[in-house]
Amino acid sequence: MQTQSLALGELFPPEPVQLLDDAEGGIVYHPGAATPAQAQRWYEGLRPLLPWRSEERPMYDRIVAVPRLMASVALDDPSRPVWLDEALAAVKAVAPAAYTRAGFNLYRDGQDSVAMHGDRVGDLAAGQPIAILSLGAARDMLIQPRPGIGGTKPRRSLRIGLAPGSVLVMSHASQRTHLHGIPKSAEPVGPRISIAFRVRLPVVGR
Repeated sequence: MQTQSLALGELFPPEPVQLLDDAEGGIVYHPGAATPAQAQRWYEGLRPLLPWRSEERPMYDRIVAVPRLMASVALDDPSRPVWLDEALAAVKAVAPAAYTRAGFNLYRDGQDSVAMHGDRVGDLAAGQPIAILSLGAARDMLIQPRPGIGGTKPRRSLRIGLAPGSVLVMSHASQRTHLHGIPKSAEPVGPRISIAFRVRLPVVGR
């Protein structure tokens, strides 16, 4: 499958870039949702305050460590970091929605990554976006069509440089047609935090 590489800062003007079209808005890259200074302030403020955890998962015949740290915060939690409210306001300015939860990934260096995947949509509100805010070092994201899914565009893979302060907005529908992931980097790269804002459905029985 052909991969088109979109270089950070070269092909992205300040205005949003439509990467994928669908009936729910597709996938849109907002390169300047926050200033570099804001992104750095949020990174420095959030990293020491979040409840980072490591996980292990079975792979073939062994257990392996997930190559990143993770955290999750309910947006109505009164103990949430104040920096999160500022970040959420910047995200809502480009992708308004009634977000209920923030999921965090900490990529400590170029060896941390996330495999190609689509978000599980069963517990997400239909038609509502997933908005990913990038803080810290820039990292590439790969986006590619799911195998066997016809009629979606682009039919090629994309490599997107996610700048600090940028927001990538993905539609609920795009999770069924496309995969995304953060590959390992062979080049030295600093730490990065991604914040994925989602509209989760209420848990039955609570």
